[in-house]
Amino acid sequence: MTPAKPIRILIVDDHEVVRRGLMLFLRPFEDFEPIGEAANGQEALDACDKLHPDVILMDVIMPEMNGVEATRIISQKYPNTQVIGLTTFTEDDLVRDMLKAGAVGYLLKNTSIEELGSAIRTAMTGKLTLAPEAAQALLKASSQPQLNYNLTEREMEVLVLMVEGLNNLEIADRLVVARSTVKFHVSSILSKLGVTSRVEAVSLALQAGLVK
Repeated sequence: MTPAKPIRILIVDDHEVVRRGLMLFLRPFEDFEPIGEAANGQEALDACDKLHPDVILMDVIMPEMNGVEATRIISQKYPNTQVIGLTTFTEDDLVRDMLKAGAVGYLLKNTSIEELGSAIRTAMTGKLTLAPEAAQALLKASSQPQLNYNLTEREMEVLVLMVEGLNNLEIADRLVVARSTVKFHVSSILSKLGVTSRVEAVSLALQAGLVK
């Protein structure tokens, strides 16, 4: 079902041919509205001020301001705008840095247009989408010496709901506990998994088989 309002998409890449190609690919989708382009992170910030996109397809390596720094600022200043990293690089540190900065996806530029479209729609729910190569890089970067993360039964319940995409308030309602209690459990989960964000925790939980 097509949403009442199309998803407004900003394309950020330092190569014009990539930007124009993505604009061309996305226009036929009735639920997408490509609204602008930017050639670097600073231009992306300026575009956010003017256009207020729902989703940004963000290249990672760019001049003037890279995608990681731009994503970090956008995530703080425009919390309703979701960022998907779209790049050719799968180095562990780049994947991890983008997710730490607040990206909800990390895809490679050779992904199919159908997969990209699915990732854009998923981004609107705040859930994570990773290319297989990026998922493996994140798992490698997040791996611990032991596979037993010593999560309590309650922490496992919270982690399962995090994987389902629930926020702290929704988890509190589901488990019939205080929101502050959920916040405490989430903090403990991140610490035990050795990650710094919910997105990383969810990805590690799925890749390591902690949650099916």
